[in-house]
Amino acid sequence: MPGSTTRRLRPVSRLVRNLGRAEYLPVWQAMQRFTDERTAETADEIWVVEHEPVFTLGMNADPAHVLDAGDIPVVRVDRGGQVTYHGPGQLVVYPLIDLRRAGLGVRDLVTALEQSTIDCLAGYGISAATRPKAPGVYVGGRKIASVGIRVRRGASYHGLALNVAMDLAPFERINPCGYEGLAMTQLAALGAPTGMSRVAADLLTELQRLLSRIRHDPAETRAEQERNRDGSQPSRLHR
Repeated sequence: MPGSTTRRLRPVSRLVRNLGRAEYLPVWQAMQRFTDERTAETADEIWVVEHEPVFTLGMNADPAHVLDAGDIPVVRVDRGGQVTYHGPGQLVVYPLIDLRRAGLGVRDLVTALEQSTIDCLAGYGISAATRPKAPGVYVGGRKIASVGIRVRRGASYHGLALNVAMDLAPFERINPCGYEGLAMTQLAALGAPTGMSRVAADLLTELQRLLSRIRHDPAETRAEQERNRDGSQPSRLHR
């Protein structure tokens, strides 16, 4: 059929791996290795983790946005965008998905990560929204989740960081996502559930549903991938 089409397919449930609490560097390296070694038969996975304290800088990020790192390590990583913070009490979700095989475009995945967060928060009675040209999810003008992916060899890694019940003070030591004075918030400040297992289960339910609901026609997805000829596009990452 001419033009863009969508297909409704059976829901696909992806394997979820709970990594517990882990240092950032080895998990990042494991994501890279998984992406580089995966084949056409490799099953997609979603990794869930809480990181030890770390600031991460995008490939072309201005280090001046790190105002006072102190004793928190700073790691430059292979995503776009500026600086963000990860730490205990923050739910991090990494979707490792073969986008070509899934019939998903880059924008589809980013939108699914944002919308699943909005839907999860709605279930807790919290009204959240996105902002144009400022990826992530916001509640009353404060940022509660950062979203960003990297695509390499047609597959995604990096993902979503949702503030649940954490020490937000380290965000004051950076310009979050490159925005001076950007205020942060978390579920604990909004009267929402803060049990990491429950929040992870609720969020993943919404994410799996959105990822499986509608997929693009394969020809459309291939066209998007062709626009990224080297297969390694850093897309909408923590700006």
